[in-house]
Amino acid sequence: MRTVKAAPKASLLIESMRDVGYSLETALADIIDNSITAKASTIEIITDPGQSELRIGILDNGLGMTEDELFAAMRLGSRNPLEQRSVLDLGRFGLGLKTASFSQCRKVTVLTRIDGKTSVAVWDLEFVADTNDWLVQIPDDLVNVPWADRLGASGTLVIWEKLDRVVEPDGTEKGLTHFVRRMDEAREHLELVFHRFLSGERSLKKVAILLNNRALEPYDPFHSLHPATTVEPLTPEIIKVGDQEVTIQTFTLPHHRKVTPQEWDRYAGRAGYLKNQGFYVYRQKRLIIHGTWFGLTRQNELTKLTRVRIDMPNGLDAEWKIDVKKASAQPPYQVRERLRRIIETIGATSKRVYTSRGRTLVTDSRLPVWNRVQDKNEIFYRINSDHPVLADFRDRLTDDLKRDFSKVVELFGSALPMDALFADLGGAPEKVSGNTMSEDALGHTVITTVTRLRESGIPMDDMITMLKVTEPFRSNWQLTEEILINNLSEERLNGGQSRKS
Repeated sequence: MRTVKAAPKASLLIESMRDVGYSLETALADIIDNSITAKASTIEIITDPGQSELRIGILDNGLGMTEDELFAAMRLGSRNPLEQRSVLDLGRFGLGLKTASFSQCRKVTVLTRIDGKTSVAVWDLEFVADTNDWLVQIPDDLVNVPWADRLGASGTLVIWEKLDRVVEPDGTEKGLTHFVRRMDEAREHLELVFHRFLSGERSLKKVAILLNNRALEPYDPFHSLHPATTVEPLTPEIIKVGDQEVTIQTFTLPHHRKVTPQEWDRYAGRAGYLKNQGFYVYRQKRLIIHGTWFGLTRQNELTKLTRVRIDMPNGLDAEWKIDVKKASAQPPYQVRERLRRIIETIGATSKRVYTSRGRTLVTDSRLPVWNRVQDKNEIFYRINSDHPVLADFRDRLTDDLKRDFSKVVELFGSALPMDALFADLGGAPEKVSGNTMSEDALGHTVITTVTRLRESGIPMDDMITMLKVTEPFRSNWQLTEEILINNLSEERLNGGQSRKS
C-alpha cells in the first residue's frame, strides 16, 4: 500500500482557522483561561486607543514559560484533548491561544518570563502567507514589543496587532467608538464568565482582572447573596457520570418589588430575564454556556426568574462535547435524562414568586377583586361580584338597578386588556403598577369590607390577616391600619357608638 503525504498548506489552513467562530469576548476569555491555569492572581487587558494602530495586550503575573514551553504553546494542537488534565487546567485542545488570537488579529506576539529568563515568539499571518510554511518568528530583541516593560519577574504577555476583525477598516472616529463599545461588551462578558474567580469563591484562588486599570466586578447571574433569592436544594444535587460528579442547583431570582431598580436592570442582563433563564453550565467554575434549556422546554414568562447552575469537571469534556471556543456544550445522556425529569418542577418557585402575591393566609374567596377561573384548557379572570364593597353597593340598589349593575360588572370583566398586560409585564414588569387609590376611596373600602366580614362572623384577627395580603390593602397597609384604628373600634363594629382609639 502506498502513502501520500497530505500536509495542509499553511497559508490556506491558517486563514481558515480564523473562522472557527470566536467573538472578541470569547477570544479574550480563552486567553484568560491560560493565565488562570498558570496561577496568575492579576490579569490586565490593555489597549491604547491613542495610537495610530490599535492593539490589545493581555498581561498576567502567572508562572510564565521556558523557551521550549513557549514554542510548544505556539504549536497548533499543543495538547492532546484526551489526556488527563489538572483540575485547575481550563484548557481543552491546545488550540485556544492560536485560534482565539487568529480570529481577532493577523499578528500575535507572546512574551513570557520565568526564573529571570525572557522568551518571545511571533505568529505573523502575512509572513506565513508569503512563506507558505508553519514558521514562528523569534525577534532578536524586545524593542518593538509593545508593553514589554510591564512584564514582571514572572508571567506572560500576549499582544494582538493588526486587528482586522475588531477595528473598523476606515480608522475614523466612528471606528474608534465601535472599538470602545466592543471592549465594553467584552468586559461585561468576562465579568459573567469569570465571576466565581473574581469574587474568590470558596476553594478558588481570587483573581483580579483589569481592563485599562479598571477592575472588573463579578456578575453573579444568580444574585445568590440577596435574601429574596430562593435556592433549591440548599445542598446541590449530585449526578454521577462514570467516576465523575456533576452538581445541579436551582436559583429563583427575586421579584422586581424586592430589589432596587438598579439591581433589577443589572441582573436582567443585556438580553433580559426571558432570554437569560435556563441552565448555566460551568467547567471548573468557568462559565461555558448559559441561558438555554437544552431543548427540554421552552423559555416562557413564568419561569424567567429561574436559573440553574450546573457544575462539571474538565474530565467530562468529551461527554459534554465541549467545543474549541469553550462556548458550547451538550449534556451527556444520564445528565440530560435527569434534567428532563426535574425540569417540570424546576420553575415552580419562579411561578410562585408571581402567583403568590396577594394570596390569603385564611381561606376566603370574597376579598380578591378579581377571581382567576380555570375551565378545561382555558383560564380567564372575572370580577368578584361577592367582594364586600360590590355586595354592599348592590344590596342598596333596586331590583332593576341590580340587574343593570350586574351587566356593568360583566362589561368590565370582559374588557380586561390581556394582550397589553402580557406585553407590558413581559417587557418591563417593574414599570407596571396598579392605579393609586385616594384616601377617601380606601377608607370606604376598608370600612365596608371589615363591616361585612364581621357581620358574617369572621374574627377580627383573621380579618387583619386577610387584609394584609390582599390588594388594595397590602400596598397601602400603613394607611389601612390607621383607618382601622380611627374608625373601626370594636364598639362600632358591634353596632354601637363610634369612638376613636
